[in-house]
Amino acid sequence: MGQWQDKNLPIVVGIDGSSSALDAARWAAREAARRSAPVYLVSAFGWSGHRHLGDPGLGGYRESMLADTWRTVAVAAKAARHVAEGVEISELTLDGFPVPLLVTESRTAGLLVIGDRGLGGFTSLLIGSVAIRLAAQAECPVVVVRGEDSSGTGPVVVGIDGSPVSEAALEFAFDAADARGVPLIAVHAWNDHAVAFAVTEPVEWDAAEAEEHRLLAERLAGWSEKYPDVEVRRVVVSDGPAHALIEQATASSAQLVVVGSHGRGSAAGLVLGSVSHALLHHSPCPVVVVRPDPSTHAETSR
Repeated sequence: MGQWQDKNLPIVVGIDGSSSALDAARWAAREAARRSAPVYLVSAFGWSGHRHLGDPGLGGYRESMLADTWRTVAVAAKAARHVAEGVEISELTLDGFPVPLLVTESRTAGLLVIGDRGLGGFTSLLIGSVAIRLAAQAECPVVVVRGEDSSGTGPVVVGIDGSPVSEAALEFAFDAADARGVPLIAVHAWNDHAVAFAVTEPVEWDAAEAEEHRLLAERLAGWSEKYPDVEVRRVVVSDGPAHALIEQATASSAQLVVVGSHGRGSAAGLVLGSVSHALLHHSPCPVVVVRPDPSTHAETSR
């Protein structure tokens, strides 16, 4: 069981003064309203004075920067409250640097939400390696908010690769679709070139495709029973996973794309990192990266 299933846990948002961070705050507030959860708006104040001398002659400048940081968080709080009245919003300015701070906050969070373009204290949260690091290190699902209108009303799209890791993404995606009352599009992309290189005998392509359909149906069976009200649309394509997910999300005007993460220290995680990286650049809607529960993943990896 992932900690995100505890709907009372706070939704943590990385705030840096960018318009993208404001989008993240609004998205988080709407999600918090669905969950009846609080929102923590977190801004990093990475001032590093000398450990013995402190900040000689810079105290006034430091206080001015700190005041600016607080104002930035206040603006985000106003934006969040505007779209979700009644949601508990906490404004936090913490000493430290963005990534380690957010990873620490994720340990007691239901979701970690960031924008797709950083600024100021969160400049390093530009689309790319740091977002992938957060997705690999955070102890809760990471949402990267993309799209001009992140409030979306379309379906939820989830990527399924046949591995146990995708179970975590499936669970999150089914839950999200159920909470929103929208269909779920389950996408399984397979590469016919990989199949051709893996065998020495002539390939029965119809049989190979049928096997991919069977695999997808098998992965979905238990979850469809648990969430009987969720309409599931199955998509099996011979394509790269990132391209397939982006195409489905665009064509369906999806409101979320969900993928699983192998997490730290996994070679397979590097492959998923490339998929996530492509989604963060090109997805038309917010992207959710879900890591499996460590205890469950340990059992399935044995």
